[in-house]
Amino acid sequence: MSDIDRDLEKLSAHEVAAWLRRHPRFLEQFTDLALSLVVPREEGKTTSLAHYQLEVLRDKNRELNRRLHELFHNAQENERLTVRTHQLTLALMRQRSAADTLRAMVATLGEDFQGDAVSVVLHAPVAGLEDAPWLQVIARDAAVLEPFRTFFAEGEPLCGRLQPEKTALLFGERQDEVQSTALLPLGIRGMLAVGSHDPNRFYPGMGTLFLRLMSEALLAALERFDGE
Repeated sequence: MSDIDRDLEKLSAHEVAAWLRRHPRFLEQFTDLALSLVVPREEGKTTSLAHYQLEVLRDKNRELNRRLHELFHNAQENERLTVRTHQLTLALMRQRSAADTLRAMVATLGEDFQGDAVSVVLHAPVAGLEDAPWLQVIARDAAVLEPFRTFFAEGEPLCGRLQPEKTALLFGERQDEVQSTALLPLGIRGMLAVGSHDPNRFYPGMGTLFLRLMSEALLAALERFDGE
C-alpha cells in the first residue's frame, strides 16, 4: 500500500473531497480509477465519472451557445437602434421650424420605432401646431402635472406601465390601448411619451440609452429656433 493510500484511509469523506479539490490532477495518475468511479444523477441512476464529465461539458457548451446567440441578437438590435437613432437625428436637423421638427419626431417614433401612440406635452405653445392631436400645452406649474414632478426633477427616461392618472393625461381617450410607456424628458420644455399596446415593450429596468439620445437630439434641434 502506498503512502497516499494509507493517508487516505485515515481521512473522512469531507477531507478526501477537500484533498481532491487541492489536487485536481490526481486522477491522471490513476486512469482506471477515473473510469470506475460512479456519480449519482438527479434521476437516481449512476454513471461513470468520464461520462458525467462529458455531460457537464455538453451542458456548459449548450449554455455558452445560448449566451452567444443572445449576445449576437442584442448586438444586432443595438446596431439597428443606432442606425435609426442616427437617421432620426439627421431628419430632425433638416427641419426648418420647431413645428416641423416636432412633427418629424412624432412621425419617426410611430413609423420607425413602432410607437402605437405618441404624446407631447410642452409648457409653451409652438406656432404651427395649434391643431396637432398629439400635442398638449400645459403650464409647468399646473396642478395636473403634479404626478410627474419626480420625473421632471430626475430628468431621466422612464419606462413601464404608468399610473392610470398619468396615462390618462398623456393619451386621453386612447389610454386603455396603452399597456406600456416610454417617457422622455424634454428639459424645461416638457416631455414626450411613446405608448405601446404590448405590456412588455417598455418595462422598468430596460436600457434607456437610446431614449436619452433621442431626447437630446430633439432638444438640440429645437434650440435652433429659440427666439423666432
